[in-house]
Amino acid sequence: MAARASRKLLRDFLFKRACAAPAASARHCSSAAQTAPKIPHFSKKGRLLTAATLGLVISGGAYVSTVDEATFCGWLFSATKIVNPFFALLDAETAHRLAVSAAACGWVPREKRPDPSNLGLEVWGRKFSNPIGLAAGFDKNAEAVDGLLGLGFGFVEIGSVTPVPQEGNPKPRIFRLREEVAIINRCGFNSEGIVAVAKRLGAQHGKRKLDETTSSSSSGEEVKPGGKAGPGILGVNLGKNKTSEDASADYRQGVHTLSQYADYLVINVSSPNTPGLRMLQGRKQLKDLVKQVQGARDEMQWGEEGPPPLLVKIAPDLSKEDLEDIAAVALALRLDGLIISNTTVSRPESVSKHPLASEAGGLSGKPLFDMSTNVIKEIGCGDGGWGKGWVMRVFFISLSLLLLFFSALYLNRSSSKQRAKSKTSFRWIEEAAGVQTRRVGEV
Repeated sequence: MAARASRKLLRDFLFKRACAAPAASARHCSSAAQTAPKIPHFSKKGRLLTAATLGLVISGGAYVSTVDEATFCGWLFSATKIVNPFFALLDAETAHRLAVSAAACGWVPREKRPDPSNLGLEVWGRKFSNPIGLAAGFDKNAEAVDGLLGLGFGFVEIGSVTPVPQEGNPKPRIFRLREEVAIINRCGFNSEGIVAVAKRLGAQHGKRKLDETTSSSSSGEEVKPGGKAGPGILGVNLGKNKTSEDASADYRQGVHTLSQYADYLVINVSSPNTPGLRMLQGRKQLKDLVKQVQGARDEMQWGEEGPPPLLVKIAPDLSKEDLEDIAAVALALRLDGLIISNTTVSRPESVSKHPLASEAGGLSGKPLFDMSTNVIKEIGCGDGGWGKGWVMRVFFISLSLLLLFFSALYLNRSSSKQRAKSKTSFRWIEEAAGVQTRRVGEV
């Protein structure tokens, strides 16, 4: 009896469990359906907009892939306008440092459009693809030579490089005068030193040689580099250390270490930010210095191309007598050229009332144009006969090359050659290129 009752209770329990299972499953499925994410439903207009955007992207990419390199290159240079306002918000030296780093890393556009043939010229036996160059002061330590030449410059001048590393003057030391399109700087030859620069130039030189060899063997065509910097010409600007007591020893050391990588050398004796440096522009001091530097260069062994040309960079603040002395030294020692000019310590009327005009340092930019032009006129056309004959050839040849005091503080809005519009009767630099060298034949 008890056993029968137990079996009945067990059957009833199992039956109830069996009936309850489907309901629980249904409740579970219902709960899962309620918590599942809903699939969004786009409207017809949304779907059309998405399809149109994708179509534009695909068709734009297809069009770009069919455009020649020159056109695409032009677009890239035009796109730099977007970046300009960003640099203007930064501290001047920070903007400068960032621009050098970008060029060193290859984050700047590369000029793929070939230079017009009438821009090419030969100076000192070196072939320049165009006469527009980047002045010393931008890439002081040879960090971005390839990137800067890739922008389209015909030559790049690094430095000034000092024998021993030095920090330069305390910051802040670069000041923008925006309304006057000018800059005041008192950097003071901040440099990593000739050893660091020599290692960098040596590595770059070796890499270029390897690339040229690979390119020549694969294409079977003769590679025609402009100079030791590959397709462009490389100038090395030498300076002295602030605490050095023997300036000539500093310059000689620079020649011995760096001249093997240079297409031309520059003795900088005109920076206003190194105490006593401009005294080396005196007739006796300059003559002694140039003699010793020439001796250091000529005692080295050179190949068929010979030693690199030697130039002197002078100030725009010199008197007529000072300029006559410099010209006399250039004539006597047969200098290869002068770079005119460095920054000025004067403050022309156009900037004299600016709040930053009282800052110590050298002024460069638009206000310097008339001063440096007058120095060129005085040296090339001065009285006393020193503006004629051989020395006229030196200066006319030098005038065929134009150094741009380029800075990220005022970024170019297009390629270097497009921005180099002449302030003379020439509409474009193509019209002026080679004019002075052609005049040499008339002397």
